[in-house]
Amino acid sequence: MPGPYNILLMGASYGSLLASKLLFGGHSIHLVCLPAEADLINAEGFKVRLPIRGRKDPVLLDSRKLPGKVSAGPATGVDPKKYDLVGLCMQEPQYRSPGVRELLDAVAKSRVPCMSIMNMPPLPYIKRIPGLDYEALKPAYTDPTVWDSFDPKLLTLNSPDPQAIRPPEEKANFLLVTLPTNFKCARFDDDKNTAILRQLEKDVDSARFDVTEGKIELPVKFRVYDSIFVPLAKWAMLLAGNYRCVTKDGMRTAQEAVHSDIETARSVYNFVFDLCLKLGAKPEDLVPFEKYAAAAQSLTRPASAARALQNGAPYIERADKLVQLIAKQKGLSHPAIDAQVALVDARLDANRKKQAAA
Repeated sequence: MPGPYNILLMGASYGSLLASKLLFGGHSIHLVCLPAEADLINAEGFKVRLPIRGRKDPVLLDSRKLPGKVSAGPATGVDPKKYDLVGLCMQEPQYRSPGVRELLDAVAKSRVPCMSIMNMPPLPYIKRIPGLDYEALKPAYTDPTVWDSFDPKLLTLNSPDPQAIRPPEEKANFLLVTLPTNFKCARFDDDKNTAILRQLEKDVDSARFDVTEGKIELPVKFRVYDSIFVPLAKWAMLLAGNYRCVTKDGMRTAQEAVHSDIETARSVYNFVFDLCLKLGAKPEDLVPFEKYAAAAQSLTRPASAARALQNGAPYIERADKLVQLIAKQKGLSHPAIDAQVALVDARLDANRKKQAAA
């Protein structure tokens, strides 16, 4: 049996959810994160609280009690060649920060297979979708040059469907899962790298967790798909829900964004769904609106993009702009998407002005 693997995950916040699943397979995982987080994880591991359908109490996964090994440290001094797989688990604007940028470039040049779990697909992944003008999509990226060294064949996308947060009252090594759906990963271009993903899928599937009533299966599976379009199912959700959490002077929950005006949400969702079909997706690659709208009932917090804007962030991931630009290449537009993109542009502009004046 192949493995166990050495896996490098850049980003410990959302990365610890993926790590908690992969550790069941006995793999060694190194998390790249901020010094304070790294010290905490090296001293105490990390914890993930996971709700279980049909069970009153959630389970608490403690990385120190799982079969694999975890370490953590800064972006400097990491040799990507020592790893079998690299995961990109930070928000897209973070990849241009000092240290992280150099590590990302080293990852690209090492030719180690790399899997993104960002909402914003890296530019080289978009190059796996035929028939687009990639140059014209660059304005959607905080700094498109950070992706220059990547070979699209060595990069894949894993849709970050499960929702998780770091509750403010908890330590920085604690993650609370709020929506325990599955990770959906597209295959790599070649079979050898895809075999790593398939092994991880098996490991996560066979994991069982000891509770008082015996061994139970856990939610949040890792699923591998042959279609490169499956992770793009997230786009419709982001544009109908996440970005519409951003309001003119504040934010609202994803539940409100979808259900306070369900017709606009449905119209935006179906527009993006149809755009994905035009790019080459099949309907079964994607998620119908009804299923998303039902899940959105439980999304009782504003999306991370809206929270970041509210906190004054000068840059956020712009999947909204990426989708708008791709639609434009197909001669399509949607008034609600154009209005939302303009609103996010304006709020970011205000944040940058405020930062410049400070």
